[in-house]
Amino acid sequence: MAKYNITEKKEKDAAYRMTLRPQLVDELYEKILQKLVVEKKYRDPDYSARKLAAELDTNTRYVSAVINLRFQQNYSELVNEHRVREALFLLIDHRYVEYSIGDIAKMVGFSNRQSFYAAFFRVKGMTPREYRKQQLERITKK
Repeated sequence: MAKYNITEKKEKDAAYRMTLRPQLVDELYEKILQKLVVEKKYRDPDYSARKLAAELDTNTRYVSAVINLRFQQNYSELVNEHRVREALFLLIDHRYVEYSIGDIAKMVGFSNRQSFYAAFFRVKGMTPREYRKQQLERITKK
C-alpha cells in the first residue's frame, strides 16, 4: 500500500518485555488508560511516551512494553487510534460540520493534516474527507 507511505508492521521481540512482573503490567496498564483515554492526553500533540512515563513515575521502556503487551501497538499507534476514533464522531457531528478537516485534526491532537490523513487512512482505509462525505450522505438519506 503506497498511499500515505503506510508500511507493514514489523514484529519485534524485546526480551525486557518478559521481565516485567504481571502486577506491574496490570498497574501500568490501568494508569496508561487513565492518562491517555480518561484524561484525553492524546489530544496534546506534544504529549510523548517520555512525558507519560514521567507522569507515571516509571521509564519509557516499561510504558512501551506494557502498551505493546496489552494493546499490541506502539505508543504512536495507540495515541493515533484514539485521535482517529474521536475524529470519527467530530467529522459527522452536526456541531462540527462547518469545521475543516484540518481544524478537526488539530482538535483531536494531530500537529498537521498530513499525519492525520495517514493515521486515518491506516485505521479506516479511506481519507477523512471520503469518510465525512459517505457518512453525511448516509445520514441525510434517512
